[in-house]
Amino acid sequence: MRLSDFDFELPEELIAQHPTEKRDNSRLLILHKNTGEIEHRHFYDIIDYLKPGDVLVRNNSKVIPARLYGTKKDTGAKVEVLILKMQGDICECLCGNAKAIKTGTVIEFSDKLYGECVERKEEGIRIFRMHCQGIFLEVLNEIGLMPTPPYIHEKLQDKDRYNNVYARINGSAACPTAGLHFTEELTEKIKEKGIEVLDLTLHVGLGTFKPVKEDNIEDHVMHSEHYSMSAETAERLNLAKKEGRRIIAVGTTSTRTLETVMNRFGEFRECSGDTAIFIYPPYEFKAIDAQITNFHLPKSTLIMMIAAECSREMILNAYRVAIENKYRFFSFGDSMFIDNE
Repeated sequence: MRLSDFDFELPEELIAQHPTEKRDNSRLLILHKNTGEIEHRHFYDIIDYLKPGDVLVRNNSKVIPARLYGTKKDTGAKVEVLILKMQGDICECLCGNAKAIKTGTVIEFSDKLYGECVERKEEGIRIFRMHCQGIFLEVLNEIGLMPTPPYIHEKLQDKDRYNNVYARINGSAACPTAGLHFTEELTEKIKEKGIEVLDLTLHVGLGTFKPVKEDNIEDHVMHSEHYSMSAETAERLNLAKKEGRRIIAVGTTSTRTLETVMNRFGEFRECSGDTAIFIYPPYEFKAIDAQITNFHLPKSTLIMMIAAECSREMILNAYRVAIENKYRFFSFGDSMFIDNE
């Protein structure tokens, strides 16, 4: 398929610049993928489309203040760094003006933190060994900024609004935004109705938000992202599959993880690893039955994934309807439920 097959015109004023005052007051477009029927609701109505026995699977990764500004020690030149992955004191980072950052370059971020480039990779990625006075995450919380996407121009007033209320595991460079619509109160109502809620972890990085540039989308190379699934989650998911109950992914990152595990093992298992799965039409979903998702960028891997869940034509028609009805798009925008009922 061609990249242009997933393009659409989006008025700039529909790109959400800030979250709704209350998370679950965002709008919700229901797309019935078996018929193409569309309904317009609010997110708090999602409970009406869930039934006892359904399993909601969430990504509990937490966004860290991963955007850092520093200066090169040797020249004083300003440098912007986005932490993509962390493992101990080693960080994989996407760097502005990366050509100027050689192996051995030292970037000073504050009097408590500096990084030394220990490896150069392609596409502006550099590996740094971080030297920190104190606990690294605490220092990041002091000096780092939340890595909101470049299409959001307004300053984020409350950094907690770029995390899901159930986010627990530090490590993402971008928010798994389909979960931003959930409140603790709504989640409790969902559980009281008999819907099971399970967590897994995928740390969002370049694999999720890297633009596709190749005209033939099959030539696009996905970057890997780290995921993990607990034994309890795997056991509950396998039971749901056995009993024929629906598995509903909250967001494309949950979907990536679930499909990765199912493709790898043919069942759900306690596991962790890196995934570079790229889902686009045609694709036979093995793990999920339905998905809650946001409205994605044109020509992105995310819109390709959800097009694989029903059809490209159905998704583009739903987006056309959403634009006509002035839904808000992207990270802080409104939501869609791709329902199989």
